[in-house]
Amino acid sequence: MSTQTTSDQPKASADWSYSKAWRVVVVAILRVLLRLLMRYEWSGRENFPKTGGVILAPNHLSYADWPAVALFSDAYGHRFPVFMIKSAVFEVKVLGPLMFKLGELPVYRGRGDAGLVLRQAEQALKKGACVIVYPEGTASRDPDLWPMVAKTGAARLALTTGAPVIPIAHWGAQDILPYGTSKPHLWPRKTVRMVAGPPVDLSAYAGQRLSASVLRAATADIMADITGLLAKIRQETPPAVPYDLAAAQQLSSDGRTADGALAEGAAADSAGANSAGANSAGAESAGANSAAAIADGAGPA
Repeated sequence: MSTQTTSDQPKASADWSYSKAWRVVVVAILRVLLRLLMRYEWSGRENFPKTGGVILAPNHLSYADWPAVALFSDAYGHRFPVFMIKSAVFEVKVLGPLMFKLGELPVYRGRGDAGLVLRQAEQALKKGACVIVYPEGTASRDPDLWPMVAKTGAARLALTTGAPVIPIAHWGAQDILPYGTSKPHLWPRKTVRMVAGPPVDLSAYAGQRLSASVLRAATADIMADITGLLAKIRQETPPAVPYDLAAAQQLSSDGRTADGALAEGAAADSAGANSAGANSAGAESAGANSAAAIADGAGPA
């Protein structure tokens, strides 16, 4: 694949392509290696389209789940996986050029060309690729590792191209490499359970303008199917409302919930400051200033 560089950083070609020879080599190596590292319990092969563009949408638990998903797609579903991967991986010597040769798609975050990956993904889907999109965008931060509120990229791709979205749920990869750690737990071998569900029904959104509300609703449908599959694997009941990472980050930064209300801890701090302020004029002034700072979003988390 031809590439260009900007400030010594690789940039994907406008024409999505790959090397069939490199794919054969990588498949031969990884199939053997990954089977040595993990045990698998798979189901749902009948839901993989044999041909044509398709979007696989898995939940995300750790850095160990992407090779498990890759093997599931290739060895079980007989579809070579094309991932949307953060651009930093493409900047690694040897590995970066190989990613391009395999037809993987770099995601440039925080740059003017960040939308390029969606256009390339559309091209890949139109050429019959199996594109894997992690709707959550990052590993789950839910305390019990249930799927979170997701980003809208998978829904946008599906509604733009008409490609089916196959929900995938898996459980067990987090035991091999828990998120936030760098030391894998390889022995004894862990079992990764994975299932592919029927295509998500997005017919209600066909022909509609891709407004923010439409994309959010379609995304919620995708995540509901993924969560339902995971609940069956775990044989547990998921939370009624998915964990919202963006709201949690907002809360941690300014002590407020997503709707602007004070969190319990922040409210207690404010009440305590006001109570202390009643003891003296100086303390009262300090308490008022503290409350004002929290009200402006500048108070402690």
